[in-house]
Amino acid sequence: MCEYPIRKVPLDAPSQLEQLGTKAKFWFPAADGTPTLFKEGYPGSGEHWAEKIACEVARGLNLPHAEYELATCKGRPGVVSPMMVPDGGRLIHGNELLARVVPEYDERKRFRASQHTLGRVLAVLRSRLVATPSDWTCPAAIGDAAGVFVGYLLLDALIANQDRHHENWGLIKLPKSGVCLAPNFDHGSSLGRNESDAVRRERLSTKDTGRSVATYVRRAQSSLYKTHGSRKPMTTFDAFADAAAANPAAARFWIERLDNLDAAALMAIVSRVPSSVASEPAKAFALAIMIENRNRLLAWRESDG
Repeated sequence: MCEYPIRKVPLDAPSQLEQLGTKAKFWFPAADGTPTLFKEGYPGSGEHWAEKIACEVARGLNLPHAEYELATCKGRPGVVSPMMVPDGGRLIHGNELLARVVPEYDERKRFRASQHTLGRVLAVLRSRLVATPSDWTCPAAIGDAAGVFVGYLLLDALIANQDRHHENWGLIKLPKSGVCLAPNFDHGSSLGRNESDAVRRERLSTKDTGRSVATYVRRAQSSLYKTHGSRKPMTTFDAFADAAAANPAAARFWIERLDNLDAAALMAIVSRVPSSVASEPAKAFALAIMIENRNRLLAWRESDG
């Protein structure tokens, strides 16, 4: 099976070089003129390969998602992603949306923002004015943008994505009229990408249940809260389960999609990451996380569905 290609970002525009020196991400025109984002991963963070794996898993689930390719720029690893907002459109992040409807919402507070509740997010997305993502055929079982978001939360639970803060979802203001849910984006804080290989090897082989992969994934926290004022954010699994309870038909659809994406398919996705990008323990740990979470989600279907 062929490895994912690593795209080399051109360095022929002075503005690109200046931006690269001061910022971790910048826009540049692709060969066909499409505005494309290069996002550099912090050294040793694994953000780039986690983002790529999450993108391919989203594709396997038929979730609308931003496209990501592995890339390098001046020897620095990262990912590139083409502009997902149509010409003349605008991305409106969740914090801006919630600030419009929640009195005194602190849109500047990205972390530990307990005003960012799951109920408020779903309420925004249930509006009849919010369409499902454009250029994506919405299955009848999904119903509305809130039903699509249930799928986003299923992906979070599957990959242990701990970065669903209020700037990591949003709506797209379309060029002519109306708004739609933005495709899923920004999944780099997932799959245990920040752990050392020593920790990964230990967790993969230990007989201590407190250090196992099963225990590890149960601690994964979303950046969504159950209620305003909650001391801790919800776990990624609980965020999905609560959203599923409010959108059972959509949840059943996404669980069926997950059922079709078996362990062999997940292994195939992970195995395509070049060894120069992610170590074998990193890939083995990422796969173990997904298999453990897939089993949990399918068991939830049997007990709750």
